[in-house]
Amino acid sequence: MKPYLKSIEYIRGVSMLGVVAIHIGSQYLLNPTPNVHLVALFEVVSRFSVPIFFFVSAFGLFYRMDINAPFEYGKFLRRRFKAVLIPYLLWSTFYFVHDNWFHGYELVPDFDYGAEILCFGLAKYHLYFMVILIWFYLLMPLWIFLVRRMTPAKLLLLLTAQVAFDWWSSYSPEVWQLMNSLPEGSWLQLAVKWRLNWFVGHYAFIFVLGGVLALHSEKFFAWLSAHKKIVNATFFVALTTLLGYYYVLIYVRGYSPLEAVNTAHQLSPAGIFYTVAASIFLFALFQFGKLNSPTQKLLSLLGKNSYFVYLAHPLAITYLSLGLGKLGLVMTAINALVFYVATVGLTLLASLSLTLLSFGGERK
Repeated sequence: MKPYLKSIEYIRGVSMLGVVAIHIGSQYLLNPTPNVHLVALFEVVSRFSVPIFFFVSAFGLFYRMDINAPFEYGKFLRRRFKAVLIPYLLWSTFYFVHDNWFHGYELVPDFDYGAEILCFGLAKYHLYFMVILIWFYLLMPLWIFLVRRMTPAKLLLLLTAQVAFDWWSSYSPEVWQLMNSLPEGSWLQLAVKWRLNWFVGHYAFIFVLGGVLALHSEKFFAWLSAHKKIVNATFFVALTTLLGYYYVLIYVRGYSPLEAVNTAHQLSPAGIFYTVAASIFLFALFQFGKLNSPTQKLLSLLGKNSYFVYLAHPLAITYLSLGLGKLGLVMTAINALVFYVATVGLTLLASLSLTLLSFGGERK
């Protein structure tokens, strides 16, 4: 049996922090004059957070898998859907009812609208990730087929295709023309409109890369150990490139901070490069870096509670925003940083409390 990898747990924790940062950044961007450098920290530096979850999900799946054994598709789906589909349906229902109650809307949607919400992860802004993950699980035989046959040359070809497709999907006006040409309100039109919320093709490369590296984990870890300087330098170049793109958009092209972060995102060529570099860098850091005991405990705490914090943090954002408004405070840079710490702290505390209550119930 292969040894347990703490690095995957640590990466989940760091990625969760990044996801929360992106959503706090969205709140901070409501400030008409935000600090562009803090926006960069919240919205650009953290851009690896969503795709790296797909990377570590694939790594974890293929790391434990006997690639040559028959794949038990039904058993696989039952286990994964229990961990993802059921929580997705429960949290989607919760957020839909809560938000409609909070804003005074109808609590029960009509069938078509309800189906659209569930199919495309629209009950809350962060739940689309789970829809994409479900699609990755449904297509697992395809990923096994690809990972088994992947070579460095094919990986490079897949990366090239990924960059080209994501550019087309994110920036080409032809996508909007296609959407507008389809029957109004049809499921085909909705599929194109919400393509970023479900179509796994936007993240296929990073998922396959995670599977390939897991399949050859011994060689991968040996390479990481021997090439730490290259890994660190590549990450620095990738981060600098994405940040440079963001600052060019603001200072050269005159974009607003909101327009800039909606352009310099994880599906841009610089964003894809940054995601890959960050995935490798964090693996190297957590697998071979010299982390002291308090840091390891903190990372483990964040990793073990990352799922709940990811699911619940929009609820904390809602009520902290309400409190901020009642106090007459605006989202300044300092308040945004305090808001971020409070969001992570409250949801982490809630996760730990629920865990203690659960264990207490078992003991009784």
